Amino acid sequence: MDAQHTILLVGESNVGKTHYGAQFLKRLMVKSCALKMSGAATNLEAFSTALSCLTEGKSTDHTPANTYVESVWPIEDGAGRYAELVWPDYGGEQVRNLVTQRRIPAAWRERVLEATDWVLLIRLHSLRSEDDLLSRPLQSFAATEPTGETAVHEPSDQARVVELLQMLLYLAQFHLDRPLRKPRLTILLSCWDELETTELPANLLASRLPMLWSFVRSNWISPTVMGLSALERALSKTDADQEYAIRGPEEFGYIVLPDGAKSTDITLPIQRVMADGT
Repeated sequence: MDAQHTILLVGESNVGKTHYGAQFLKRLMVKSCALKMSGAATNLEAFSTALSCLTEGKSTDHTPANTYVESVWPIEDGAGRYAELVWPDYGGEQVRNLVTQRRIPAAWRERVLEATDWVLLIRLHSLRSEDDLLSRPLQSFAATEPTGETAVHEPSDQARVVELLQMLLYLAQFHLDRPLRKPRLTILLSCWDELETTELPANLLASRLPMLWSFVRSNWISPTVMGLSALERALSKTDADQEYAIRGPEEFGYIVLPDGAKSTDITLPIQRVMADGT
């Protein structure tokens, strides 16, 4: 029998991780997906709160920056494979701080060491891709470069995500002398509906964030890229979407598979991870 998967979900602030968790939880509750809970989940408060908002047709608030509450869901697929799905419910700013402060909290360290699979959520719409050396000539940087003590050098958004992956790999004690089979890496391009594209997920990632895609493709044997629209449309925190409230949040949201096919079962990325051999 295959060893059990431990699947860790990671994402910066504003990528929609809590909304994805709430919709995932709802699918499990109404049994309209490829997975089921195989035991009692821990610390569901954040996702239950978000689900209450969605049931009213509203979006939920972001997780406070200083929050870290781990939610662990024991899940099972139709073939009897088990996994632990770990949602570190943190303020996404904590992920950004991992890179800027180069300090890893103990709770993160343990989870990264245990994880057999990483699921990274990226929201392309909110990342700056135009300020990278790969997409602009050097002269354009020289012309606008600040000088003196006021100069501030921040990494580009995609450089920061690359650095995050490098830190996690270092923490997990993996060496990059050859492409990795473990931990397997799945990238979910969240809020897919706002991108208004028909491109395949991997092609879109390659064109928008070429440095990140080059790093991923060089260091993982078979990285997976999918599109995710957890809500299917933008919701307001104050004005209820009546159709959402009437039909129920489980009627909304979809996944774009690597081949471009669309599915309303938003648990499929996790089910596919579980189906892969260890």
